[in-house]
Amino acid sequence: MRIAVVFDTPNDGWEDEDFKREVEAEVEEPEYEVAEALMVLEHEVLLVGVHDDLQHMFNRLREFQPNLVFNCAEAFHERPRLDYIFPAFFEAEGYRYTGSPPFALTTTRNKAMSKKVLAYHGVRVPGFVTYHATEEVTQAPDLTFPLIVKPLQEDASVGIAMASVVQEVDALTERVHFIHENFSQPAIAEEYIEGRELYVSILGNGDNLQILPIIEMVFDKQRTKPEERIATKLAKWDTEYRERKGIKNVFARPISGRARAAIEETCQTAFRALWLRDYARLDLRLAPDGGVWVIEVNANPYLSFGHDTANAAEKAGMDYYALIRRIVDEAMKRYEHQT
Repeated sequence: MRIAVVFDTPNDGWEDEDFKREVEAEVEEPEYEVAEALMVLEHEVLLVGVHDDLQHMFNRLREFQPNLVFNCAEAFHERPRLDYIFPAFFEAEGYRYTGSPPFALTTTRNKAMSKKVLAYHGVRVPGFVTYHATEEVTQAPDLTFPLIVKPLQEDASVGIAMASVVQEVDALTERVHFIHENFSQPAIAEEYIEGRELYVSILGNGDNLQILPIIEMVFDKQRTKPEERIATKLAKWDTEYRERKGIKNVFARPISGRARAAIEETCQTAFRALWLRDYARLDLRLAPDGGVWVIEVNANPYLSFGHDTANAAEKAGMDYYALIRRIVDEAMKRYEHQT
């Protein structure tokens, strides 16, 4: 097939041949790794990087006339909250594409909205309150401290640090102000759920969902204090910090059969309730009492080789090429069922 790989890029003015040189040089970016896998699978591939010009993407796709667009875009104008623009464009222009629709991206991007939807469907989520960008904390919310304060519409733990966990209203006021000042968006304060940090990737659509092997973030208790054992931006993405603190993402330690069944039911319910498609990842908390809580939902997870979703797929018997083939196949089957 002809497959266009669309992604956001800081490289203004680059064309397909420029990006393919990066693929040949084995630059470690998900869009290049996806493109390389598609070429190995013998598809005709066009790489379309978008900096700040959607017209450029429009022109390249019209010239190429792809059978499918593989959507690797995570932001527009370096703003992740605008990632929905890409599938909205593909739908408006009639292109088939991989991944979730714009409605799912906007819903899951908004932590409050997604929690409301999940709670309606019986999924356990932390109690929360939101503060608009100009709204101050005037009193303690009707929630149980400690709370964790986050930007409402970011992902990848952006804006989350040890100071995000607050024990009383003055600290809450300070952190909400910090979010407003530094991220120019609302803040959400939610009850902090103690427990194991689990990441669950899902493949498929409709009634045919595959839950991939569970990944767990673990902390070396000899090298971390209790207050450091949260999934901050440093803990997730800073390699040096992770090595120094003994933080690893590993296949989950033993989970009881009852808890595993609850995890699978929770993930399947959430996937369907939020209109996710083809693939997604859920961040869960497994509480000491066996309760399963949804903390975050990522409709557009990182697909890079060697990261959580790819590692989980490999554990399930799919190498990286098989994972990319599976996503393509899932998307094409969706469209076949619509016609």
